[in-house]
Amino acid sequence: MRLSGKQALVTGAGRGIGKGCAVELARDGADVVLNDRPGSPDLQATAEAITRLGRRATTIEADVFSRGGCESLLRAAIDAVDRIDILVHNPARSIRSPFLDYDPDRFGQVIEGTLIGAFHMSQLVARAMVEAEQGGKIIFISSVHAVRPYAESAAYNAAKAGLNNLAGTAAAELTPYRINVNVIEPGWIDTPGERAMYGDRMVETEGAKLPWGRMGKPQDIGRTAAFLASDDASYITGSVLRVDGGFVLKECLSHR
Repeated sequence: MRLSGKQALVTGAGRGIGKGCAVELARDGADVVLNDRPGSPDLQATAEAITRLGRRATTIEADVFSRGGCESLLRAAIDAVDRIDILVHNPARSIRSPFLDYDPDRFGQVIEGTLIGAFHMSQLVARAMVEAEQGGKIIFISSVHAVRPYAESAAYNAAKAGLNNLAGTAAAELTPYRINVNVIEPGWIDTPGERAMYGDRMVETEGAKLPWGRMGKPQDIGRTAAFLASDDASYITGSVLRVDGGFVLKECLSHR
């Protein structure tokens, strides 16, 4: 129970990686404020999974792609639990399109949701942590897209690369306040969104081709977040931890 007594805020916690992070933080002892978009059909199921673990779950719907939404979320979270010790920021927007045909407005939407929203949420939470004078942990969920420019993902690639650099800058500036800022870079993760996009059969067959023999699971990312949120990682800040089962190494094994 490394996180006993800690209060965590997980954005985009309705399903997939966000849910995996929230559940694993709770499994390690944290009480969790759960956020998802307004009207989310998934948030209550995450809350029920956490209460079954004996931890407190508070649900708050808010649009964290906007400054106003982030502000209202933080106010409600502080009102509910007094302080935030851990932030896991997960939401992103991905719109695929060939570079030559990419609609400029849609490009801006991806940057707004994935990068600028992360700036809003982390800055607001960091200010609250500084005011509380108790340190804290900020964890961004990035992607292997930050370092591998996959075709037809120009905006998402750029946003995730920017997210990594945002985290590094924040980490440097927040060291005097003992606020650790780190990044998790998932590879291909088996989430409801991936299954909706590619279908169950493709997820299974393509996962079997990866070096680890399967796609990642949300709990793989969640366990990493729980580690980074704990005192075991107190000397880690400004780091990017890739959690991909060797996904980016696949081409290195092409001779086999």
